[in-house]
Amino acid sequence: MRTILLVDMDSFFASVEQQSNPALRGKPVAVIGSGKRTVITTASYEARSFGVKTGMNVWEAKKVCPKLIFVTGNNGKYTHTCRMLTEIYSKYTSEVEVYSIDEAFLDITGSLKLFGSPIEIGKMIKREIKERFGLNATIGMGPNKLMAKLASDISKPDGLKFIRQEEIPEAIERLPVDALWGIGGKIAEKLGALGIRTCGELGRAPVSLLKSRFGIIGERLKLMGMGIDTSPVMSNEETAKSVGHSMTLPRDIWREEEIEAYMLKLSEMAGRRARRYKLAGDTVTVTIRYKSFRTFTKQLKINRHINDTHEIHNTAMEIIRGIKLSDSVRLLGVSLSGLRETGMPAQLNLLSGHLKKENLLNTADGINDRHGDSTVSWAAYMPYTSRPAVISPAWRPAGVHRTNV
Repeated sequence: MRTILLVDMDSFFASVEQQSNPALRGKPVAVIGSGKRTVITTASYEARSFGVKTGMNVWEAKKVCPKLIFVTGNNGKYTHTCRMLTEIYSKYTSEVEVYSIDEAFLDITGSLKLFGSPIEIGKMIKREIKERFGLNATIGMGPNKLMAKLASDISKPDGLKFIRQEEIPEAIERLPVDALWGIGGKIAEKLGALGIRTCGELGRAPVSLLKSRFGIIGERLKLMGMGIDTSPVMSNEETAKSVGHSMTLPRDIWREEEIEAYMLKLSEMAGRRARRYKLAGDTVTVTIRYKSFRTFTKQLKINRHINDTHEIHNTAMEIIRGIKLSDSVRLLGVSLSGLRETGMPAQLNLLSGHLKKENLLNTADGINDRHGDSTVSWAAYMPYTSRPAVISPAWRPAGVHRTNV
């Protein structure tokens, strides 16, 4: 029987800012990006009590909370704290999966004989985080990651809860299906059309019905409704399924040459990280968000694995040129998936043209790694340079998901 622990930092960015500046403590605080078109990245619990939510526009947040204090996010503070938190987790187990910048799964199955019960381990971790950083953490525990996440979600903020194996049926019987980690609004809506609204109903649903409606994930949905999750705590960061970046633009755009310039920058950011970890992918995905906030993705699979900036860019633009844009664009994103290790260079790369291109990319990567992002950039993007945004919650302290700040 496994025992999985999830540490979920409460209002992480805002809490770090409050600890850095005592004048902010006990006050409604919202962390925002540095651009003019920023949205709320996270809000303190004092701000949340007024209805301030992640993703709100600044003016919307100010409307519901006139005394709201806006703080421009400081990536360095958050990444440094995440690294220090990971050191704490590693005292209790070597099996640590930093799931996001403010969440980490720990497999403490082998640690119980050393440190005591799951509750005791949870208390020790919470206490050390509070003493070292002044931050509150909610800790959920269970026999798998799904239940640890649920225990955390239902006990925030500053909570500590352990859902034992024998408690699972009662804990989830009447729980709405979308309360489970991994079941979003669209899947919940489709389940509702089948008359399935609670986890108990989902666990009792015929797997044939679920597979006919959802395909291969139907069986997993049934297991989730029963509180079953066999996914391991993955401490090896190199198991990433994709690498990519997105960017909220300084202003809404619609002209192809502007879109192409930003896509070049995003393709460079994705390609550079893939090259750093010797990965290449065969699928490029483009994300577009209109000014109305309607968002969609479209992808294209090609017949080879790539990590070259211009090949990623050309594929992304092929996707965009196949889309009839219905509105001006607020956000763009590019990601590379279907990843595999590059290994030895392909025979094609022995041609002089490919060698020159590879040497150029490696040289630019080396300069940017040493002197900072965008020290060297493509000329086509230069007229559109923008200030850095708040770091994504998906940032990791190591591996392909780590980005420079």
